[in-house]
Amino acid sequence: MAGLEPGRDRARAQPEPRNGQAGGSIVDVFQKCRDYTRAQEARDSGAYMLYREIGSPQDPVVTMDGQKVIMLGSNNYLGLTSHPKVKEAAIAATAKYGTGCAGSRLLNGNLDIHVRLEERLANFMKRDHVLVFSTGYGVNVGVLSTVLGRHDVAILDKMDHASIIDGVQMSLGKAVKFRHNDPEDLEKKLENVGPDKGKLIVVDGVFSMEGDVTPLPEIVKHKNTYGAGLFVDEAHSLGVFGENGRGICEHFGLEDEVDLVMGTFSKSFATVGGFIACDDAKILDYIKHTARAQLFTAAIPPAAAAAVEAAIEIVEAEPERRQQLWDNTNYMKRELEGLGFETCGSQSPVIPLLTGDDLVTYAMANRLQEEGVFVNAVVTPAVPPGHGVIRTSYMATHTREHLDQALGVIAKVGRELSII
Repeated sequence: MAGLEPGRDRARAQPEPRNGQAGGSIVDVFQKCRDYTRAQEARDSGAYMLYREIGSPQDPVVTMDGQKVIMLGSNNYLGLTSHPKVKEAAIAATAKYGTGCAGSRLLNGNLDIHVRLEERLANFMKRDHVLVFSTGYGVNVGVLSTVLGRHDVAILDKMDHASIIDGVQMSLGKAVKFRHNDPEDLEKKLENVGPDKGKLIVVDGVFSMEGDVTPLPEIVKHKNTYGAGLFVDEAHSLGVFGENGRGICEHFGLEDEVDLVMGTFSKSFATVGGFIACDDAKILDYIKHTARAQLFTAAIPPAAAAAVEAAIEIVEAEPERRQQLWDNTNYMKRELEGLGFETCGSQSPVIPLLTGDDLVTYAMANRLQEEGVFVNAVVTPAVPPGHGVIRTSYMATHTREHLDQALGVIAKVGRELSII
């Protein structure tokens, strides 16, 4: 079969003018994609560090691009992704239910293992009701987009996670941002909203880029003064903070003051998915039947649900694992600051190292990997210009040998680049 002539092929590829556009230019919806050059520029300069291939579990040492490196870039805080009990539970669930649910929970995908997990989470979180979603991103997008109506205002910390921003933008409500971790500015924003609007304060428990903690006691005070609701994202604090690992709300003893608590399974709970927890059955029932991110997506695989159940059992039975995580965190923060690094006020196992310029940040991350340590480079627009950071994060399963080896490499590269 003969092919088309090149000239004729190009001519046929052009859409016919219509709707009065004859003789005029036609806007190509994909032109923005073709004009995007940032990633290629990073590749060309050797600074591209995204989508690295990992060929091993998310352990303290991983195989990345064929190289063994110490992993200081994972959210596997308790090191449970390779725990035998977690893996065994996932395998057993797969053997019983198969690999997937083939539908949304609203219809054919609601397994008994999902319902049991919600009951288990409610017991763990000391909440009356829990609804499991397929992803943590889906929780924030689904809940916020459906709870906020056209007469409501979401008051957000400026550094809230992107999924929170997206959820509010998808809602009919309005977003107002206050300065990061600034309760006084929060109060000003609440004053300006007025009494005729519904108000929902939305904050991260631990902020994922710089590892600092929301000032929850002051936020609760303003919430009560102005009659607002309060939503706390515990993604990076669940399993890490609190006497029982329930997060920042437990850490501050303010669980009863928070209306909606969000959590993910992709950090301390070793798999994928998320949940929303509350004590008001009416609120949960409304979310359950109106949140599009819940209604129009497939349920989490049975293996993931079983893995979370197993992870919760370990969190409850092994508090020493959480203590080891904090021992590692405190050791690294002390040593890194002793070397001269600025750690941006971190209060968690996420410890950023301020590098400033984006190119310096990329250069440090690349050099660290060359020397056998993987970290995450965080640059504009994820952080303000001139505020690039090397984001390090730690696991309970890191040994002192891992940490000391990484410290030696970080010190060497930091001096090479005149960061310390």
